[in-house]
Amino acid sequence: MHYNKKVGNFGEKLACDYLQKKGYKIISRNTRAKHNEIDIIAKIKEVIVFVEVKTRTNSNFGVAEDAICRYKMSHLNNAINLYLNYKKITDDNFRLDYIAVNIDKVKKVANIKHFKDIL
Repeated sequence: MHYNKKVGNFGEKLACDYLQKKGYKIISRNTRAKHNEIDIIAKIKEVIVFVEVKTRTNSNFGVAEDAICRYKMSHLNNAINLYLNYKKITDDNFRLDYIAVNIDKVKKVANIKHFKDIL
């Protein structure tokens, strides 16, 4: 497996663990919607939460908080709509969250930041 994929998978696992500790139920990971992917689909209370995760192990390309852009948001919005249509979910009780995972390889710690309802 490619290094970036390993880092991404590790960051998604950390994000899932974080969400579960906060009371979220993980519905699925890496859900494909045509050419797009939704990293995590979770549920808290009656709200479906679509989660985009970005993980960084250094700041050469910026920190994880800065890794999401309008282009990616547009693709996520399309993926969410495809998922909702496929599952025949008609209510609007959902949101898009963003989790930034910055890993300090020297200290072997991860800093997780959760941004809610970013759409």
